[in-house]
Amino acid sequence: MPSLREVQDGFLNHLMDGDRSRAADWIMADGLTPAGRMQIYRNNLFTSLCDALAAVYPVVQRLVGVDFFRQTARAYVGQHPSRSGNLHDFGEAFALFLDQQSFTQTLSYLPDVARLEWAWHESYHAAEGGPLDLSTLAAVPVEAYESIRFMLAPSARLVDSAYPVLRIWQVNQQDYSGDPEVSLDQEPSRLLILRQGKQVLLQELDQGTFVWLQALADGQPLGASLVRAVAAQPDFDFHTVLHKHVHQGTLTEIQT
Repeated sequence: MPSLREVQDGFLNHLMDGDRSRAADWIMADGLTPAGRMQIYRNNLFTSLCDALAAVYPVVQRLVGVDFFRQTARAYVGQHPSRSGNLHDFGEAFALFLDQQSFTQTLSYLPDVARLEWAWHESYHAAEGGPLDLSTLAAVPVEAYESIRFMLAPSARLVDSAYPVLRIWQVNQQDYSGDPEVSLDQEPSRLLILRQGKQVLLQELDQGTFVWLQALADGQPLGASLVRAVAAQPDFDFHTVLHKHVHQGTLTEIQT
C-alpha cells in the first residue's frame, strides 16, 4: 500500500497534470472507473478555479472573450495551482502569466489591466485601517520630521502603467453608458486604489504624489520620500497632498 504522502502526491499530480500512471489505482470503483472518478474531481477543480479567476478579472475576460479567457485560465491553473485555503488569495500571478503569453504582444495593455483588477480585489478584501491621529505628528520634534514614516492604509494599492488602464477599466464596467472609445495614446495611468467603507476608490495621481506614496509604501522615511517626490515633480505641494491623503484615509499611522 502506498503511504499517505504518496497517495496525496499522486492525487494532486493527476488533478493538475492528468497523470494516470498510478494516481487512480487506489480509488474505489463502483459504477465508474477510477480514472473516470478522477476526471470528475479534475473537471470540478479546474472549473471552480477558472470561475474564481473570472470573478477577479472580469474586464480581462470581457476584453478577450469568455471562451479565450477560459482557455487561458485553465493554462494558468495548471501552472499556478492554488496554494492557500482562502480562495481570495488565488490569481495573484495572473498578470505576470499574461506577460509571458505570446498573444499579449498585440494586447500589450492586458497585463496592466490585470494588475489593476488584482489591486482592486486586494483592496476590497484588505483589513480595515483606522484614521491617522495627527496628534502623533504634533508630538514629534521638528528636527525629527525627516525620519518619521507614514504607513499606508491596509487597503491602499498603487498601480503604474504606460497605458490608460483606468479608462479601459471604466468603459468595460457593466453599468458604463458613455463613450466606449479608448485611445492607447492617452496619458499613462498612475493610480491609487483605496477602499472607503464598502466602496473601492480608483484615483488618478500626479507624478509627484504617486512617487511620494510609492516611497512610503517602500518604507522610506518622510525626508527621503519627499526628495524622490520633488525630483519627479518640482512643484510637488506636500502640505496639500498630505492634507488630502490624511482626510481620505490613505495614511493611517505614523512611526517615529
